[in-house]
Amino acid sequence: MSETFRIIDTGVREGRSNIAFDAALIELRQQGVVPDTIRFLRFPPTALIGRHQDLSREINLDYCRDDGVGTVRRITGGGAIYLDEGQLGWELVFHRSALGIAALPDLAREICNAAAAGLSELGVDAKFRPRNDIEVGGRKISGTGGFFDGDILIYQGTVLVDMNPAQMVRALNIPEAKVTKHDLDSAEKRVVTLKELLGDELPDIETIKAALIKGFTEGLGIKAEPGEITEAEEALAQRIFEEEIGTDDFVAEIDNPGGSDQLLEGTHTGAGGTIATFVKLEGPTHGLVQRALITGDFFVTPPRVVFDLEAALAGTRLDDVESTVNNFFDETDIDMLSVGAGDFVASINDALSHREGT
Repeated sequence: MSETFRIIDTGVREGRSNIAFDAALIELRQQGVVPDTIRFLRFPPTALIGRHQDLSREINLDYCRDDGVGTVRRITGGGAIYLDEGQLGWELVFHRSALGIAALPDLAREICNAAAAGLSELGVDAKFRPRNDIEVGGRKISGTGGFFDGDILIYQGTVLVDMNPAQMVRALNIPEAKVTKHDLDSAEKRVVTLKELLGDELPDIETIKAALIKGFTEGLGIKAEPGEITEAEEALAQRIFEEEIGTDDFVAEIDNPGGSDQLLEGTHTGAGGTIATFVKLEGPTHGLVQRALITGDFFVTPPRVVFDLEAALAGTRLDDVESTVNNFFDETDIDMLSVGAGDFVASINDALSHREGT
């Protein structure tokens, strides 16, 4: 197989503008206006949360405001991350037929292995660690994630070239459980940078990009050539930024849902991530789900699956919650889900366990 990808570099852009460009790139690739693309990107100091995460729970908003750290909601799932100019973002946006691999978990594995091979060209022993990390010696040097939008896949990651881990810890509210899970003393030790690994031998950004391109082309069996950013991409990205992704309302779409005394909160952590559920009850005996809000650092494709599940739960009798969730997943077309129906049921049941009288 020999598909030619366009290579572009959009430089350092404000965080919300970067995510808006992602959305524009996906839409224009769907329309056939732009080709399959490898994009490199960089951020000023920015705290990014996943599509379904709770803003206030994940980010230290006071610190970010006082220290000029941008706050952004991604269009992909996963957990909160901190980025600045010392990290190099990469992403592939392409038609699902381009690599001859249909399933997202298989694509993720192949892309991550290719990226790891590219980083190894720099003199580090990079390895893919399922489900979405690239590590050196058990420490993360690149986090990744992606999703299908129709027949177009966006898969993206970052390379920790150099960073201030103390600022990362201050900007993000990193759960102690996440640190303990990796048997590390602190969140700072969970990650490693190329600078720490290579010291004075640290290559420049262009060399790192070239290594990744080599990894992608050889590992995925594709061709890649430098291309141009189009006017159509810039115009659509600006419109998406102004209408949705750049707005405070979009970033705060899920923000402290447990702040109301009327909401019951539950959590469940499994192999595929943590699910937090907020449930409001109704009816004379509070025996019905009025609404449920589901957040977390799990991956699901397409993202609307979570919103459809929330809609399916509205009006459900408490005795029917488990069957409603199971039926929903049995009947819904899902490209990838890092957690299972049982994980959602466990999170909801944990919330319901906090009802008065239980």
